[in-house]
Amino acid sequence: MIIYQQRATELARLRKAAIEEAHRNGLSYTEIADQLGITKGRISQIRSTAPGPERAFFGVGPVAVGIPRRFGFEEGRERPFFDANDEATREAIEGTLTRLSLANSRFAIDPDMSEPPAGDSVIICGPKSAPIGRHLLDADPVLDFERTEEAWGITDSRSGHRHRSPYRLDSSVRTDLGYFSRRREAGRVLVHIAGITSIGSLGVAHWLDRNLNEVFSASSTFISGVVECDFDADFAVTDSRMVAGPYSENP
Repeated sequence: MIIYQQRATELARLRKAAIEEAHRNGLSYTEIADQLGITKGRISQIRSTAPGPERAFFGVGPVAVGIPRRFGFEEGRERPFFDANDEATREAIEGTLTRLSLANSRFAIDPDMSEPPAGDSVIICGPKSAPIGRHLLDADPVLDFERTEEAWGITDSRSGHRHRSPYRLDSSVRTDLGYFSRRREAGRVLVHIAGITSIGSLGVAHWLDRNLNEVFSASSTFISGVVECDFDADFAVTDSRMVAGPYSENP
């Protein structure tokens, strides 16, 4: 039932996008209504109630959202746990998905996970947390994570710049970096988010929620970018901005 409901929502999105495209190509909304055999009021209703085109950034839905499951020792026993900032990032993405009428579920990324789950997914995972993070980065033709003696950084082969996290270099500076990519693969959409630290991932979620319409392109098979964010003493993101990209590939 959820899958069929998501398909119905996607059809509503496509219908709205088609109406807007026809209008951009010179037809009035009255002419569009006449050609569709519906009233102009119905056209207005479709335009106001259907999701925007940027919904498709995350696929058709339902969307699975995963964060790393980490393991630590407590009282002599190994216990699983989730990083608080990773959990905040997942909740922020879930909020965006809900706003876009996308059903969502959760999964854990274990340290040996190398493949994403079936269907549309958001993978919140850096290259050192699980092999899946490294595999997804390896497919990016422009951006990559690189570690030096100083710290992790994000390299940009197109500009030749290496983006480093101010927070990682000096913990008194409340500014971090995060990476994102979006690709269509085997009939599904994979969105990858990774921060230099976990607060960087939350910064990406903050930026995407406010800028999806700028970064989404229906014609791109792959898109990626680097986001810088500011945060307060409670690790709440206060501002975010793109500092590299978006880089895209078209079919």
